[in-house]
Amino acid sequence: MTENDTGTQDAGWRGLLAKGALGLSLFTVLWFVVAALGTKFGLWSWQFGLGKMTLGWGPNLVFLTLGVSVIALIISLIKAPRKRAFILALAALLIAGLNLGRVGAFGGQALRLPPIHDVQTDWANPVRPSEALLAARAETPGANPVEDAPVVPDNAAARWPGTPGRLVAELQEEAEFVPEEQDSPKVAPYPKLDTYVAPMPPAQAYEAVLGVVEDRGWDIVTADATEGRIEATETSFWFGFKDDVMIRILPDESGSRIDVRSVSRVGLSDLGANAKRVRSLLDDIETAVH
Repeated sequence: MTENDTGTQDAGWRGLLAKGALGLSLFTVLWFVVAALGTKFGLWSWQFGLGKMTLGWGPNLVFLTLGVSVIALIISLIKAPRKRAFILALAALLIAGLNLGRVGAFGGQALRLPPIHDVQTDWANPVRPSEALLAARAETPGANPVEDAPVVPDNAAARWPGTPGRLVAELQEEAEFVPEEQDSPKVAPYPKLDTYVAPMPPAQAYEAVLGVVEDRGWDIVTADATEGRIEATETSFWFGFKDDVMIRILPDESGSRIDVRSVSRVGLSDLGANAKRVRSLLDDIETAVH
């Protein structure tokens, strides 16, 4: 019997190993999904879902899957029949490689970004939360405080040496891309965040900004046209993390001065999510007011 005749036949224990490798690769994908959704639906804490399952055990599971997949792929080529075992092992290796890429990118991003979870456009005159927003944040156990001049805590020393005790405002400024001074955004992990001045009265600017927030589907906590204050909460899809966005609209000689602050409720580093959110929101606001 030729290899072509036996190409689709079971390869015995080599085929079982290939099937096992594929099953392990699919289980690894499911592992990360369960870790995220379990956290979102309150089955366990975010420290367990993200810290233990995803960042702690997750990489070990990925490397195990990768090793088993490589072994299965090599063994599948030893003798005929090869086809089915090779395809299964190759599929397992591709899935394991994708998982490794995602874990590697996640880890690299975590080290590249500063250990902060609070960004805003005006640290000289901080946007302060309302009592309503503070009450909403208090519903989250161990929520990060919202301070006028927060500093990096001591527990950041292990991963980000030299940062504990430094002002968050300084780290944000250092991480921002400055087109006039830097050639590419790749050299700086954060987009530039500045106060936006809208060419219209505060009342009109307020309505435009409120429309942008409503279009994003965020949960609005405060919408006070008199104070020029809008506060809303965005909840992430996977882990269910809540980040609070504070928007302040004040009169300015040129129209209205719009400042934005975004603060994560939990966690030391936001992996750049808040800075991206503020930049995206400012871009949408600029589009809405023109």
